[in-house]
Amino acid sequence: MAYDDGVMDDALTSLLQDIRQCRICADALAHEPRPVLRAERTARLVICGQAPGTRVHASGIPFNDPSGVRLREWLDMDPDTFYDSSRVAIVPMGFCFPGQDAKGGDLPPRRECAPQWHEKVRNELPAVRLTVLVGRYSQAFYLGRGTGSLTETVKNWREYMPAFFPLPHPSWRNNAWLKRNPWFAEDVLPELHRAVRSAFEVA
Repeated sequence: MAYDDGVMDDALTSLLQDIRQCRICADALAHEPRPVLRAERTARLVICGQAPGTRVHASGIPFNDPSGVRLREWLDMDPDTFYDSSRVAIVPMGFCFPGQDAKGGDLPPRRECAPQWHEKVRNELPAVRLTVLVGRYSQAFYLGRGTGSLTETVKNWREYMPAFFPLPHPSWRNNAWLKRNPWFAEDVLPELHRAVRSAFEVA
């Protein structure tokens, strides 16, 4: 079905407004929900991370933390491009900060969020060429839970192309993983750079 550009823009704008007013998990949170995502219908690249952390919850800016700095390095992308929603959509598995566990780590994304909203958002992003799946939650949702461990999924990234490119989470908590798996920086990141550049190329 063909859509007029203005109709599509209106549909996505309305959807994003609905998401930002969402309170589906409010009773489970210790704080007021603050959904954080960015998208425009012209976006060629989608980044699906985990969920906002404390800094992102406070600022409302996705990946506005050290994890975001590392992710942009992995993507070989400057902040202006990363935050240009006409080119890059940022659609985490959970739109709201889920809170922290007893050890100070972030809780998993709320389970209500992705099934409620992701397909609706994806349907309004007709120009997408590549989706970067950051961490095991987005990989399980989009690739299925039978893909094996995160290490196996990332190592076998070619199996999911050209639609998806799986990555570990760029959190400092994964520093040990990165040291144990030097092939990621040596072999995978150069291919990620090429895939991202290709997504932005004029057809």
